Amino acid sequence: MSLPPCPTCQSAYTYEDGANLVCPECGHEWPAQALDANAETARVWRDASGNLLQDGDTVTVIKDLKPKGSGGVIKQGTKVKNIRLVDADHDIDCKIDGFGAMSLKTEFVRKV
Repeated sequence: MSLPPCPTCQSAYTYEDGANLVCPECGHEWPAQALDANAETARVWRDASGNLLQDGDTVTVIKDLKPKGSGGVIKQGTKVKNIRLVDADHDIDCKIDGFGAMSLKTEFVRKV
């Protein structure tokens, strides 16, 4: 079994010490099982109804939204095409006609 290189210094001389992996060059220690758990975990985005969202989907706004710094309101039922999912505070980056570039939360949209 080959061990992964050190995440700090990229040394190939890592070794196991119980449940940890250790780098003899820089002294960095990290859990061996954390690598397997992180590789399996992928972020999943779901809309307000629990439907799985993907990049490029079309969604509908489910309630009136008042964007900060803007005088307008995004009305309920507004369709948003070609969304892009991001791992940030607001989960969706998109362009809305009449408003321009916008970030939305998945809890306020439903997949069409």
